[in-house]
This record gives sequence, C-alpha cells and structure tokens, in this order.
Amino acid sequence: MSTPDVAGATGFGLDAAPLLSRSTVDRSEWLRDEDTAQLWAHGRVLLVDRKGRAPVLEGDVLDHRPTAEFGTQPPPGAVLLGQDDGVSYWALRAGRDGAELGWRDLRNAGALLGSVDAGLLTTAVGLLSWHDRSRYCAVCGAGTRGVRLGWVQQCSGCDREEYPRTDPAVICLVHDGGDQVLLARQPVWPRDRYSVLAGFVEVGEALEACVQREIREEVGVTVSDVRYLGSQPWPFPRSLMVGFAAVGDPEQPLHPADGEIEDARWVPRDDVLAALEAEGNAINGLRLPPGVSIAYRMLRGWANTPS
Repeated sequence: MSTPDVAGATGFGLDAAPLLSRSTVDRSEWLRDEDTAQLWAHGRVLLVDRKGRAPVLEGDVLDHRPTAEFGTQPPPGAVLLGQDDGVSYWALRAGRDGAELGWRDLRNAGALLGSVDAGLLTTAVGLLSWHDRSRYCAVCGAGTRGVRLGWVQQCSGCDREEYPRTDPAVICLVHDGGDQVLLARQPVWPRDRYSVLAGFVEVGEALEACVQREIREEVGVTVSDVRYLGSQPWPFPRSLMVGFAAVGDPEQPLHPADGEIEDARWVPRDDVLAALEAEGNAINGLRLPPGVSIAYRMLRGWANTPS
C-alpha cells in the first residue's frame, strides 16, 4: 500500500460555521434558577410539533408568540431556551400537526434562519425530543417531571435527576492528500446523493478511534492523520456531529458495508466543485448534502483549498 502525500493538504477547514451551530442566545445555567414569573412575563414562545416543525414567517423568521397568549405562568411542558436582548425564549410542544399549518423543520428552513432563530429551533427540537423520551426513571421506573425550567427530569419515586442527553457521532472527510475525496451513499438517500462518512461513538471509545473504526467498517479503508475540524448539533433526535478530516489511500479496495452503504467512490475535486455550484442538483450523478449540514461546510472547505 502506498503512503499518501499529505504535504500541503492538511490546512483546510470548514469554510464557515455550521449553520446549526450559530446559537447566540444566553443559555447560562443560572438563568434556570431565576424568578420564573419574571422570565415568563418578558418572554416569547416557540411552538414545535412532534416532527420538529415550527411556524416560519415571511422573511424566514420564526413566529415567537407572546407568553401572555399561554397564561400568566409557564404551562406544563414549557422549557426555557435562553435569553437574548432582555427577552426570554421558551418552547412548547404544539397540540397540532404542523404539516397542516405549513410549518417547516430544520432540514428545509435551518439554512435560511438567522443566528438567533437557528439556535432557538435547534435547541427546542432537541430538548423537547429528550422530554418525550424521558418520562420514566431509568432506575426505578417511576414517572418523572421537568424541573429547572425544563433542563432536568426528576424522578417522582427515588428523586434521581437526569439531564438532557446528547449522542456524539463522528463525521469524517477522507481525502487522499491530493485532489480526491471519498464519498458514499446510503440506500435510503435521494437518488445520486453522496456525502462524507459518519457513525456513532461507542461506549469507551475515543473520537479519533471511532473515526478509524467507522471508515474501516463502512468502506474497508484504513485512515491516518485524523484531525478535528468542528462540530454541529444535529437534533434528529439528539446528536452532536463532530467533524474530522483524515487521509486514506485510493489504491485500497473499497468494500461498502452490506445494507448500510450502497456505493462508495473517490471523487475528483473538480467534480465536487461542480456539484457545489449546482446547489443541490445532480451533476454527473453526484448530488451533495444540503447547506444546513456540517458535511456541506466540510466539503466546501476542502474543495476550495487547493492541495
């Protein structure tokens, strides 16, 4: 096996901050111990349905409703998202299916929202999803209730406290040290959609070790020079995507994991640039991830940094 020449190829990074990492609201822990009535009185509420959809107004801004519409105190299930410019932002699970109302989710609206709104909806989707899945104590099985304005679930039986869970996953751009990048597609993806490789971190595993294991398991390639690029919350339902770059040898045979990876191939830089310019349309059988994903930022960073 030849050794890739990585000289000059390790300087690329994300071309910009991932769009779901732009939260600017103050989410300091001490806010959750402040006077609830005061926070509620000077607040706005974001409704989110069970599929993560929220109302988006013209101009691509979220429809935050005055707290007064919901009563003088936070209703059951309300969670504090944070504070910005003296306004406290809350989230509440909607009683209706947002599809009937034309609401939109992070996948199709996240890239259009401003920094405040992108951060609010990302946090709301993840936090409300955690509450939906944490109604019973993992130790004694008794019911739980939300405390500290939605940031803790407390058991009604043994008083055990549980905090919002995030599942870390690695996502890695594998390149050859020159002008090729390794892309793959899952069978459930839209036609021609290819992206970089990703997988969940296992118990007792370092992030760098997960990168090497996942690439080997998914396409049969051994990688080196693993390097951190950045991260992005991905609340589907509660992941954190931790981005890396690594170097692989294009002479190694590709062995896509059966049932998980439909196809994998090395793609020249020019083809990636053309696909990026196509903005979601397929070029020569290649369609790249949408702009809301960290994968898009990784590919743009690599493609626009000559080796």
